[in-house]
Amino acid sequence: MELYTNLRKGEKGAWLSIGVYILLSSVKYSVGLIGDSEALRADGLNNFTDIIASVAVLIGLRISQKPPDDQHAYGHMRAETIASLTAAFIMAFIGLQVVLQSLRGFANPVHESPSLLTLWVGLGSAVVMYGVYRYNVKLANKIDSSALRAAAMDNRSDALVSLGASIGIIGAIVGFPILDTITAFIVGVIILYTAYSIFYEAAFALSDGFSSDDSEALSVLVSHTPGVFQVLDLKGRMHGNQALIDVTVTVDPYLNVIESHWITEEIERKVRKAKPHAIVLVHIEPEYDLVEDDI
Repeated sequence: MELYTNLRKGEKGAWLSIGVYILLSSVKYSVGLIGDSEALRADGLNNFTDIIASVAVLIGLRISQKPPDDQHAYGHMRAETIASLTAAFIMAFIGLQVVLQSLRGFANPVHESPSLLTLWVGLGSAVVMYGVYRYNVKLANKIDSSALRAAAMDNRSDALVSLGASIGIIGAIVGFPILDTITAFIVGVIILYTAYSIFYEAAFALSDGFSSDDSEALSVLVSHTPGVFQVLDLKGRMHGNQALIDVTVTVDPYLNVIESHWITEEIERKVRKAKPHAIVLVHIEPEYDLVEDDI
């Protein structure tokens, strides 16, 4: 099935992110300690949380590939969402530690400026992460993977964080050491915000949330299907990257089974075109106004 093939392809991007994050987090934190840059150390911790997030995406992609069984009739697509929720809690813990450490830096300011090496490491990391972002976003668009696309956006934010850390280091080197601490605080806030964003999206999906805009757009799409008189109800929920859509429509009460079935097939085709790989359940009811008019 194409959906499972795409999930396997998406693992390449997750593995690339994990390898790069392991390298950058260790280099940044070590150079930050040696070169006395709080911003670079915070950026290194940020990349450490990204390792966890990328591993969670990888595990989720791997489990999601398991086919449906007796206890999971719709498959295991939500494993990816559960893994993202776990990663969000870990990222929030690390982000809080970075914020608290920077606040202690404000209380006990360090007057030494970071070394020039920390600047080059920060700038080099920004360039590397932008390259990873370009690779992952290209792969995500090719296989239409929302999980890998989210990982790519995280890669891009990490490139911006490294660039911001470099700016803070420059300020500290030219005579404003407090800028390094300020940048570390901002990095911590970014980590917390990223954790909140991942948590919100995962919790929304796990609680069967579905975009009202998508519901409205699909309702309009279904209502324009030949043979449909009105859309009585349309409900949706996400199962990992797979949408589960339930639709109730009214049709001519005098259609035979084959004609009614054709309408359901056309509705499913339209919805799947808008939501690839969606599972669509269509319930048909007679348009009673036509029955009354006929009587």
